[in-house]
Amino acid sequence: MPPRSPARAHLLGIDDGPFEKFRDGESTPIVGVMMEGADLVESVAVTWFPIDAPDVSDFLVEWIESLRIRPGLQGIVLGGITIAGLAVVDMAAIAERLALPVIVVNRRSPSNERLRGALRAAGFAARVALLERAPEPFRIGPRLHAAVAGASPEHAAALLRGCLRKSELPEPLRLAHLIARAVVKGESRGRP
Repeated sequence: MPPRSPARAHLLGIDDGPFEKFRDGESTPIVGVMMEGADLVESVAVTWFPIDAPDVSDFLVEWIESLRIRPGLQGIVLGGITIAGLAVVDMAAIAERLALPVIVVNRRSPSNERLRGALRAAGFAARVALLERAPEPFRIGPRLHAAVAGASPEHAAALLRGCLRKSELPEPLRLAHLIARAVVKGESRGRP
C-alpha cells in the first residue's frame, strides 16, 4: 500500500485533562484522538497518568504500542513538552521507539525558562536535561509553533497543515483537549 498523503495522514493527538496542582497521588486523564486528515475521527483512547510522575515517555510508548490503531499511525502530536503537570516528554526517545514523527505544538513561541524554573523549584532539576535535548521550534503559521523529532520540519509542517481546520491547533489535538476536559469537568470548553 502506498503511503498516505500528509493531507490525509493518520495522526494521534494526545492531551491531558485539567487537574489541581500539589495534590499528591492524583492522576489526570490522557486522551488520544486519531484522525485521518482534519475531518475523520478514527479512534479515541483514554488512560490515566499520575501528576508530575517520572517516566512519562516510557508510559506513552507502551500505551501507544498497546492501541489497536498503532499500525496505521503516521505521527504523534502533543500540545506541549510536558504532560500531566511537570512530566517532561523525551520527544526523540518516543520518535525512535515508535519509528514515528513526534510533533510538539504551541500557540506561541515556547520559552522554556519558566518551565526550567518550575522544574527546579519542584525538585525535578534532572528533567531540565530533557528540555535541553528537545528540538528547536519553528513557525507553522501566525500563531502555531512546532518542534519535531523523527522527521524533518518540512514533513512535520505538511502533516500539521493536513489536519488544520477550525482552529489554530491540529484537529486531533484539539479534540483530545476537549475530550480530556470533559472527562474531568463533565463538559468541554475550547477556545474559539
